[in-house]
Amino acid sequence: MTIYFYKVDKPYGCFSNFSPHPIQIEGVDWQTVEHYYQAQKFVGTEHEGLISVIRAVKTPMEAAAIGRDRTRNLRHDWELVKCQVMWQGVLTKFLTHTDIQAILLDTGDELIIEDSPIDYYWGCGEDKTGQNQLGKILMDVRQEIRQRRFKK
Repeated sequence: MTIYFYKVDKPYGCFSNFSPHPIQIEGVDWQTVEHYYQAQKFVGTEHEGLISVIRAVKTPMEAAAIGRDRTRNLRHDWELVKCQVMWQGVLTKFLTHTDIQAILLDTGDELIIEDSPIDYYWGCGEDKTGQNQLGKILMDVRQEIRQRRFKK
């Protein structure tokens, strides 16, 4: 059975980057993975001041709106590093919050798909032909956690 997720208040909503699961990376606290991810777009740019703005906004939707504003230049290497940034945020979230880690592990080997009707990169898009990069990262994180548990 394929596992679809998208909205935080629906089944598997904890897989969403908007889920209210704070993370800490390199000593910096982030309210959600979305806050972290959107802020990383501006590292080393003339808009680096937006990082603290994004950290402070109340909702992941606000963080996303700032990060998606194309009137600002993103870091020059963003296309090269964005998947690694997402991986770090998602892995940290599931290592930090053991309650949702259990939900992820309980998916077994099922395919996980972000059922976004608009995102054809991170999700599957309206016609289900998208790349589903977030789903792939979640499945990789699931495997990474299993491997770490096995090594103990």
